[in-house]
Parts: sequence; C-alpha cells; structure tokens
Amino acid sequence: MLEMRSIIKIRYFYFVKPFLLLGILFTFLNCKSDVNKKEVKLPTIEEPIQFDLSDIKKAGVLRAITTYSPTGYFLYRGETMGFEYEMLERLATYIDVDLEIVIARNVDSVIPMLNRGDGDIIALGFTITNDRKGIVSFTNPYLITHQSLVQKKPANWRKMTLDNIKKQLATDVVDILGDTVSVRKESSYYSNLVGLSEELGDTIYINILSGELTDEETIKMVAEGKIKYTVADNNIANVYTSSYPDIDVSTPLSLSQRLAWAVRKSSPDLLDTINTALGTIKKKSDYNIIYKKYFENRRQFKKRVTSEYFTSSSGKISKYDDMVKKYSETLGWDWVLVKSLIYQESMFEHDNKSWAGAKGLMQLMPATAKELGVTDVHDPDQNIRAGTKYLKRMYGYWDNIPDSIQRIKFAMASYNCGYGHVRDAQRLAKKFNKDSLIWDNGVDVFVLNLSKSEYYNDEVVEYGYARGSEPYNYIIEIFNRYVNYKDFVKE
Repeated sequence: MLEMRSIIKIRYFYFVKPFLLLGILFTFLNCKSDVNKKEVKLPTIEEPIQFDLSDIKKAGVLRAITTYSPTGYFLYRGETMGFEYEMLERLATYIDVDLEIVIARNVDSVIPMLNRGDGDIIALGFTITNDRKGIVSFTNPYLITHQSLVQKKPANWRKMTLDNIKKQLATDVVDILGDTVSVRKESSYYSNLVGLSEELGDTIYINILSGELTDEETIKMVAEGKIKYTVADNNIANVYTSSYPDIDVSTPLSLSQRLAWAVRKSSPDLLDTINTALGTIKKKSDYNIIYKKYFENRRQFKKRVTSEYFTSSSGKISKYDDMVKKYSETLGWDWVLVKSLIYQESMFEHDNKSWAGAKGLMQLMPATAKELGVTDVHDPDQNIRAGTKYLKRMYGYWDNIPDSIQRIKFAMASYNCGYGHVRDAQRLAKKFNKDSLIWDNGVDVFVLNLSKSEYYNDEVVEYGYARGSEPYNYIIEIFNRYVNYKDFVKE
C-alpha cells in the first residue's frame, strides 16, 4: 500500500459569481421545465487560470473540490472517510504533496470553482458528458455505472407479490413520459432526461432542484413522499436502499456511464499524472477493498448513516462530547480542538494502551495519572478531567509565548514528548537564529532534529535524544483534523 502523507485541510465555498445569478432563478422546487428541447447549455464559464502540476508541486498542496456525501467524503466517529477521500489520499501521496479538501456547498458551482482556481481537481464522481468536456478535461474513468430512476414503492409493498409491486411502478422510461422528475439543473441527470425526451418524441417535465441538494437528500425526499421521482447513479442509489427500504431503484434510465475526476483544460501535465496515478492505484488490492466498503457493504453503510456519530447529520463526534466540553472550559480551549487531540491519542477508545504504557482516552502515563488523582485510568470522565488538567499545566509553562495559537502548540508538543524536549528544541532554535517563540517553521524544526546526533548532542541540549517526528506530526495532524471537525460540527 502507498505510504500516506497527506494532510487534510477543509475550506467551504458558496458560489456567488454574477454569471450564475440566472441559474439561481431556476432553483425553486416547484419550477417545471419542458425538456423537449435539443440542447442543454451550461452557464458561461470564466477562462481557466494557468496553474498546472509544477505549480501544485511548488505549493506542496493538491486542492480537491468535492461535496459532503455518505459515500464520497464524510466524518464518522471522528474519522474522515469516503471513497473519493481515500482515492484522493492515494493520489496526493503519488504526487508527493499534501491534500486540501475544498468543500462546494452547491454542486452546480464546481466547474466555475475549478476554472477560477479555488481548487485543482473536481473529485465527486462526475459523469463524463460532451457538454462538460467542452469546458474541463476529464481523467480516465475510475467507475462505470448507469442512472437509475428513484421512486417509492406502494404503501403496502411488503404484503404484495413482486409482480404486483412492479405493476404499480415505472419500469420503463416510457412510463414517465408526461410525468415530472425532480433533479438538479446542472446535473448529468438533467441532460440525460433531455436526451430521452427528445429521443422518444414526448415530454418529460423536470422539477428543478437546488444545486445545494445532495443525491442523499433528493433520495430521501422520494422516500418521504415529497417528490415522486428523482434520478441517481446506480452505485449510489443501491446503497441507499438499505437506509430507505421503501424506495425502488431498479429501473435504468441510461446506458453505462463513466465517472471521472476533472481538471482545468490549462492543466495538461496534472491530467497526465492523475491518469498514471489512477492506473497504479487501481492495480492495488486495496482499491477493490475501499470500493466494496463504500458501495457494496450495505450493512455498514446503514450503520454509518443512521449512527448518531455520523457527524455531517448529527453534529456529534463521539459519545464523549459533553465530557470534553465540560473540561475544556476549565482549560480555556475550544472543545473541538481538544477532541481532535483525544482522537490523535486514542481514536476515542477508552481502554487504549500504548507501547509505552500510556492508557485511556488521553493516554496518561501511570505516574501522571496517579499524581492527578486518577483511580481508574480507563474511566472516561476521570481520564479526560486529568488529561485536560495536565494540558493546562503544560499551557502554563509557556506563558512567555505571545501568540495564543503558538502557545497551544507548545503545550501540545510538551504533552506529547515532554516539556524538557520542547525546551531543548527552543534553545536550539535560539542558537541557530530561528524564532524561539514560534512553533511553526521555528521550534518545530528543531524538535524534528532531536533525533539526529549532531543536534541531541549539542551543548545546549539537556534531555538528549527524542523521536522528534512524533511531536512534529502530532501538532500538524491535530490542527488539520480540528479544521475538519469544525466544518462538520454543528454548534
């Protein structure tokens, strides 16, 4: 398996470019469109910026535009997951850059976002269409699927035979002629319905849905009886039958369609590299594993989306949220940041034990736990109370650090590898003319170097060798996860 080195950052974008104002007029749920027309026009797109692979490598970051979805990108029990996400991790590792996730709140905005430079790649299972090929470059396809009609089964379907159920469903595209199907305007579903209507010489009416609605939300609207029909890619639609057993997705509305990522037409080198990377990634055995995890394991899918710790819908990260909020108040830090630290320490497993003997949610060493009055190190309340108290002590040691965020990073590093080692790194920074009051690109460099003999044997070092990569990566991963958590958590 490829070694993972990607660091995840999240940004949101609400698309408000003037040339899309016209499109907003069509987002009302009850707006019907006669699709018996010969062409579908995409909105006018800005000329793409010039930013190719060499620029991405120079910046050290690949920015991927995507949306939240229970198959593509989501947070579950504190862990970032999703098929698109795991594929992007592998791609960033292949290119040898970090990964930054750019969240689009409106699916209709992703192409303009790409071309104006908000991200470098669209990664959300984009269907390859001729209209889209005119304004973006598609990678080689990584999934093949087809579009399915999503409809609700009869109310008493469980007591009916399969034949009788089918008699009350639309089982062929001709069954929806003259009827209304609800989809997003800039989706491939819309353009496919246009083509079907033209081909069959009759009208399919379209109820235009907001671009902010996800496939999950539109499928749920069918299940709840709010709309009669919608369309979804079959690989997505199928997994939702576990959560919404009253829906039927067996009626195909298209031939096989190819799903791919998209890049700017001004990024040919990036396109070539992604295609090479995808070829390598798909040959790895874990490609099939991650595909099955998200698209074939319906039991696990239902478990995730119905869990109270499926964060994008519940706002909860783990069952310890209230405890963390309580003790974070005495510490004076954002509880979500503390939550990210706890996940880093134990992945929220209260009985976790490290190779070094640290135990519990916040991985307290036995001597520290005893000093802080812990009688049961695996008791979540005692462990979090003591862990935050110890963090507060570390924070107090660095009261000479003027910037509060930098001070928190010094405290966290001290929590991870010990106050003495961080002081050694600070003395080294001062000796080598780096800012000794700044963690980022300052003291962190010398913490990292404490594993090298020329540094841990330096005369200013008192505590000797340290596995400097641990605190160095510890801070980076906690803060990037924190940004991720903040975007998911609903206060």
